[in-house]
Amino acid sequence: MSEPATVLVTGSAGMIGQKLIRRLALDGQVGGRIIGRLVAHDIIALSDLPSADFPIVVKTGDFAAVRTAADLVAERADIIFHLAGVVSGEAEADFDKGYRVNLDGTRQLFDAIRQASPGYHPRLVFASSMAVFGGPFPDIVPDDFHVTPLSSYGTQKMIGEALLADYTRKGFLNGVGIRLPTICVRPGKPNRAASGFFSSIIREPLDGKPATIPVSRKTVHTHASPRAAVDFLVHAAGLDGALIGPRRNLTMPGVAVSVNEQIEALERVAGGHVVQLIRDEPDEAVAAIVNTWPSRFSASRARELGFRAEPDFDTIIRVHLDDRA
Repeated sequence: MSEPATVLVTGSAGMIGQKLIRRLALDGQVGGRIIGRLVAHDIIALSDLPSADFPIVVKTGDFAAVRTAADLVAERADIIFHLAGVVSGEAEADFDKGYRVNLDGTRQLFDAIRQASPGYHPRLVFASSMAVFGGPFPDIVPDDFHVTPLSSYGTQKMIGEALLADYTRKGFLNGVGIRLPTICVRPGKPNRAASGFFSSIIREPLDGKPATIPVSRKTVHTHASPRAAVDFLVHAAGLDGALIGPRRNLTMPGVAVSVNEQIEALERVAGGHVVQLIRDEPDEAVAAIVNTWPSRFSASRARELGFRAEPDFDTIIRVHLDDRA
């Protein structure tokens, strides 16, 4: 039997990071190995630690600071979930911060791993984004569609994907990048992601609060629940690298619906009184970012490798209701 694995989660205090850690604590294993220790890093301390059969070590600090990557790699984690990053809207508004965290921080992490070689070759799961793609788009974006992002965030993620593939090719790490669709319904308060309204128009009305739509109701986008996102990460940690091949970045499956179809699903699940809390309030800045994103994906490679998402948006809403209960 393999030795217990050490797991590192960057961006651990984020919504996905917290849910991932709770899942790992519940399962007690990942990638076919028992977890012996988990290190959680973020700019703020992870609170409300789950009960686990292994120690959870919380570290805080600026991910992009010079010594952070070396300190984290000194843990010799066998499996690294790299979730740390500045979200899309903030990366677009603050050019320097986006590149510093999303690109420089990622490169420093990869280089720290490289410098720890030989003898250190972790599986690294990199949270990328559909924003790496740029238009004009076909109706359904195939796996081999060109990556020409039209936002700073997408550019930063695209470069991260290229680095991941090259560092894997050179044998410094065993990487797999997962291009996440928009995660919906996100619990908690809205963040600065341009995609945040996709969750707000479901979450707030379910809580009896008003919500606004900043884009056309005809806007089509692909979604997966936070639960599915965690499933993607966990599944990626155990994938055979030989099956992935040299193209290390995978487009995840999801549910493609228009904003109007989201609202129709909400009405089916929660009733007409809930959708009456939603109103249109156009925001050109948000629309300008969202309109550069593709809407539908084939995600054929990911499906063949066993990644699964919800079958429809009604299910995504029910997952949200179930998880918040």
